Amino acid sequence: MTIRLSLAAATCAVAALTVAVPADARINQRQNHQQHRIVGGLKSGSLTARETVRLERQQVGIARFEARNRADGGGLTPIERARIEAKQDRASANIYRQKHDAQVR
Repeated sequence: MTIRLSLAAATCAVAALTVAVPADARINQRQNHQQHRIVGGLKSGSLTARETVRLERQQVGIARFEARNRADGGGLTPIERARIEAKQDRASANIYRQKHDAQVR
C-alpha cells in the first residue's frame, strides 16, 4: 500500500513540476511517456517495488532539474534542453533495463 502512495506522490510531483510550453512540449511528452512505462511495469510485475521507487526518484530529479532551469523565466536554452534530453535518455535506458531483467516481484 505504501508503494502505491509513494508512486502516486511521485506522479503528482512530476506532473506539478512539468509545465507544458509549446517549444518544449517534447520534453514533457517524453517524461509523461516514461512515467506511463514505469506504472505499466509495476502493474505487469516486470518492475519490483524497489526498482519502481528508484526509477520514480530519477524522474522526479529530472523534473526538478527542468524546473530549476526554467526558473529564470527565459525558458530553456539549447544547452539546458540537451542536458535534460540526455538525462531522459539515461532514464529511458534504465526503465528498459529494469523492465527486462530477470527479477519479478
